Amino acid sequence: MSLEWLRSSRDGSERLVVQPPLPALPPGAPAAGARLWVDTSRRFQRLEGFGGAFTEAAATTWLRLSPAQREAFLRDCFDPRDGHGYTLCRVHMNSCDFALGNYTHVEQHGDVGLESFSIARDREALLPMIQAAQRVAAAGGRALKLLVSPWSPPPWMKDSGRMNEGGRLLPEYRATWAQCYVRFIQAYADEGVPVWGVSVQNEPEAHQRWDSCLYSAEEERDFVRDHLGPALHAAGLGQVRIVVWDHNRDAMVERASVIYADAEAARFVWGTGFHWYVEDHFDHVQLVHDAWPDKQLLFTEGCQEGGPHWGRWEVAERYARSMVNDLNRWTVGWIDWNLLLDEHGGPNHVGNYCSAPVLAVPEHDALHHQPAYAAIGHFARFVQPGAERVLAAATRERLECTAFANPDGSVAVVALNRSDEWLSFTLTIDGAAHAAELPPHAIATFVRR
Repeated sequence: MSLEWLRSSRDGSERLVVQPPLPALPPGAPAAGARLWVDTSRRFQRLEGFGGAFTEAAATTWLRLSPAQREAFLRDCFDPRDGHGYTLCRVHMNSCDFALGNYTHVEQHGDVGLESFSIARDREALLPMIQAAQRVAAAGGRALKLLVSPWSPPPWMKDSGRMNEGGRLLPEYRATWAQCYVRFIQAYADEGVPVWGVSVQNEPEAHQRWDSCLYSAEEERDFVRDHLGPALHAAGLGQVRIVVWDHNRDAMVERASVIYADAEAARFVWGTGFHWYVEDHFDHVQLVHDAWPDKQLLFTEGCQEGGPHWGRWEVAERYARSMVNDLNRWTVGWIDWNLLLDEHGGPNHVGNYCSAPVLAVPEHDALHHQPAYAAIGHFARFVQPGAERVLAAATRERLECTAFANPDGSVAVVALNRSDEWLSFTLTIDGAAHAAELPPHAIATFVRR
C-alpha cells in the first residue's frame, strides 16, 4: 500500500501541494519526536459530507462571471476528481443577510392558504447555481444533499411585523409557516432539486439587524412537535431530516436538553445543528453526543466575520481547527457559509460583510482562492461521503489530527500544526510507521491507498 501526502502552509508557497514520499520505518524502529497513532479497526460516526451555502449573494456573484469562470468555480467546489467534491450544502428559505434585500415566498399579507406562494425569486440566481452544481457533482458520480434554513418568516406572520430585528412567529401562524416548508420542498423538487433536510430557524437566539426570528427552546420544541414534523409527514416528506438549534455551540446542550426531553418532539428530530461564532465550546458537541447518541450532529455554518480578509492564513487555521475538533466529537457533516463572495465580502443588504473561501472580482472576471479554500480541501477532497471516523491520537497537543476510513478502502489522516516551530513525528497507521514533519503553521493530509 502507498502513502501519499499533501501540504499547505502559511508562507503561501504551498496550497494542497503533493509532497515527496514519506520514508517508511522498519518494524520496531524507535519513534522520533511526537507520535500520531491511527487504528482503523476502531470506528465511530459515518460522514454525510462537506460543503458550503448557496446564497443569493453567492449566486449573483457567480452569474456576473464569464461562463468559463463559472464552470471553473463549479469544478473547484463540486468536482470530486479535480475539486473539493462537495456533497452537503445549505440554502436559505426567504431572504437572509446575504441576499440582495428582504423578500419572502409568500408576499401577500394574511395569505394563510399560501395562494401567492412562489419561488420565482430563486429562479433568478439561486436555482441556476444549484442546478449547475448538481450537474458537476453528478458527472463525478455524486449527488448534492441540500439543507434548507429560514432566517425569518414573512413579516405578517411575526409579532414585530418585520423580517429584520428579531421578532417572534405568532402562534396563529405556526401551522401556516409549517406549510411553507412543505411548499418550498415541493417547489424545489419540481425544479429537480431534492431537499435533504431543513432546520427550524437560523440562529433562534439572535436578535439581528438583518433577517431574524427568535424561538425559545420550548417554542422550537412545540413547533417541531405540533406543526413542522406532522406537516412533513402528512405531505409524504417524512424522509426530510429536521435539524434543531442551528446556532452557536455555547447553548447547544441546553437547547437539545429541552427538545429531546419531549419524546414526541424528539421522534421528528434528526439532529442538532451548530455554528462556530462567539466561543469554541467543542466540549459541548461531545456532551450532546454523549447524552443523546442516537441523534446526529451537524456543523451548519461558519465564516470569518468582518470583511473579506484577503490572503489571511489565520482564517485557514480557524477552519482546520474547527473541522478537526468537530469531527472528533461525532459531527457527521461540515457546511461552510457562502460558497463565493465578491471582493468586498458581499453583497449583503445590511453591510454585514464576511470572508469566503473563494472571492471573485467580477469586473476582472477573476476568481481568487483564499487560504481557507485549501484548508477545507484537506478534508473534503480526501474524506469521502460515507467515510467512518477511526481512532487517531497524537502525543503532542500541538499536533491536532483526525482520521477516516473511506468507502473505497483508502484512509485519510489530517494533521494541523498551528505552532511557530517545526514538528517532527512518527505517523503509524495500523502498525505501519513513517517519519513525517510539518513546518510551522501548516496543514497536511496523508492518504493510504
